[in-house]
Amino acid sequence: MWQSELIASDAIGRVMEFWGFKRNMGRVWTVLYLADRPLSAHDLRERLQLSAGAVSMTLKELSAWGTVRKVWIQGERRDHFAAEGDLWKMVSRVFRQRELLEVQEVVASLERAITALDERVADPRSPDDARRAEVQRERLRQLLELSRLGRRLLEGLVFEAKVDARALARVLLGRDRE
Repeated sequence: MWQSELIASDAIGRVMEFWGFKRNMGRVWTVLYLADRPLSAHDLRERLQLSAGAVSMTLKELSAWGTVRKVWIQGERRDHFAAEGDLWKMVSRVFRQRELLEVQEVVASLERAITALDERVADPRSPDDARRAEVQRERLRQLLELSRLGRRLLEGLVFEAKVDARALARVLLGRDRE
């Protein structure tokens, strides 16, 4: 492997691990992305010094995410693989399938928490309970507003490839910043 491939694949592997993926997913994808032709699993094993099982599992995971695809090469018996070349398509798929779903679940959970709190407020057991409920209601609403904003930002990024950060500034700074 060239030094440039080694440095780049290690860097992308680290960032992939930071995002919660396996380091080898980033390393394998980078080697394929930088390659001038599709590579076989054998080629990847040799270049990255990985076991056959590690390469096989990694290619399967990358294929499931749509970041690697099998490529047929006439006259070759082995499967060959190529990296997704459209970086935005790849990143937006991850945002849509992972981050957006998580934020949507947070929004739903916070809405349920507010409903549960409203039921509690309807029948406070003491003045302390009433104060505690008011503090929680305000803070839950702030968290919900931020979560809904996060959902809108991700939707804008994923579906429209643009983000308006003014709403984020209002929520985080408590005022308009134009």
